[in-house]
Amino acid sequence: MRAKKPYCLKRPKLRQSWNKHNLYNLSRAEPPNLSTRTFFQQKWSAKSGARAYHGETVKEKHWQRMFRRRLRSVVPMDPKQLARSDGYEQAEGRGSGLEPHPDNKPRPILKTPYMHQTFAPLERRLDTAIFRSMFASSTRQARQFVVHGDVKVNGKRIIYPGYLLNPGDMFQVEPERVLFATGASKDARERRAGRIARRKSPDSAATSQDSLPSEPIPAPSSEDPPPPSTITNDNSSTPTTKETLQSLLSQAKSLLTNPSFVSTLSGKRKQDLRAFQRLLKRTLARSRGSNIFPQQNTTLTDSLDAQLQELTQKLNLNPAPSAEEKVDPRDLGPETLTPENSSLLRKALAEARDNPIDATKPYATPWRPRPYMSAFAFIPRYLEVHHRICSAVYLRHPVARPGLGEVPTPFSYEQSVLTFNWYLRRR
Repeated sequence: MRAKKPYCLKRPKLRQSWNKHNLYNLSRAEPPNLSTRTFFQQKWSAKSGARAYHGETVKEKHWQRMFRRRLRSVVPMDPKQLARSDGYEQAEGRGSGLEPHPDNKPRPILKTPYMHQTFAPLERRLDTAIFRSMFASSTRQARQFVVHGDVKVNGKRIIYPGYLLNPGDMFQVEPERVLFATGASKDARERRAGRIARRKSPDSAATSQDSLPSEPIPAPSSEDPPPPSTITNDNSSTPTTKETLQSLLSQAKSLLTNPSFVSTLSGKRKQDLRAFQRLLKRTLARSRGSNIFPQQNTTLTDSLDAQLQELTQKLNLNPAPSAEEKVDPRDLGPETLTPENSSLLRKALAEARDNPIDATKPYATPWRPRPYMSAFAFIPRYLEVHHRICSAVYLRHPVARPGLGEVPTPFSYEQSVLTFNWYLRRR
């Protein structure tokens, strides 16, 4: 049963989350006092703390089936040294007390943290990989993204959070979901502005019952949906296209709510109508605040140079002199746009275009990273992440190297040893 307080401060349990309370628990975490406990109690306490962090949403029986005795590790070897020597100098003078030259003393050999690989099988899970790629603020949120159908693996939508990735698999998350997960939340003023913007949107008026036709027109099936290219590319008929989509959505609703008409439909026809209705809702939802349906009151053009020229004309500014003309900066009037100010204005326009203010978004705009995020901003070696397109590749299974364990864990090596011994006894 899920705990009511996953981030308790009295008896803390470390979690895979960016929550500020979890960060506070991480900062004050100390190894438990094992001097007064039996060996069984030591193993159980170590296992309990580790399982709260690694795979908290995975059932214990499921994890016991996933547990493996074999721990993956590698030994880095210098190819130049292998090509230059066959190892005879290491055996030279063995047993005769011969010491190596002071300049050729062997380097200290780092210990390989094998026990940190105990929970390596859980790193293959899709929800854990999404969290490690910084596409979600917690494994619970990553699990929600997968269940809601916002994640694709190798181009195919996957709705199972426990899907095990294979080396070479590429997974992708919807960019809007990633912006919501990693962006700062709205304050009271921004939430109020969002409610006002949604109240003023024409969607509610278009979907009202007054706008329904007297005779419902059968909606097309999901096999023949309107192509997206006709929605996004036809800029001249943008408002008409949006109104057409809204009217089709209202007609589909009226058909599904009419008992006399629904009784005459087959099951396949009902599924087609519902699928078509979902398609229209997704199309209209993506159009809010995006360039699919630009607003009519937009006065700036898409080109940055055209925007800069238009702003210069509106502000009654004189254009900056060319590079060939030698003009003293002191002779420039206050209404002259200098090259430095021109470049700054161009950067501001580019930022406003790429990161605009949109009150309808569920996160704060312009987008900014959420607080306390920098402490968790790292990518494991077995993942290759591209944050611009919100996709990542699972390169290989995590392994242990001398002095490094590729499975991120906040626990010490001794606790990992006790945890491994606990599950080793039960196999």
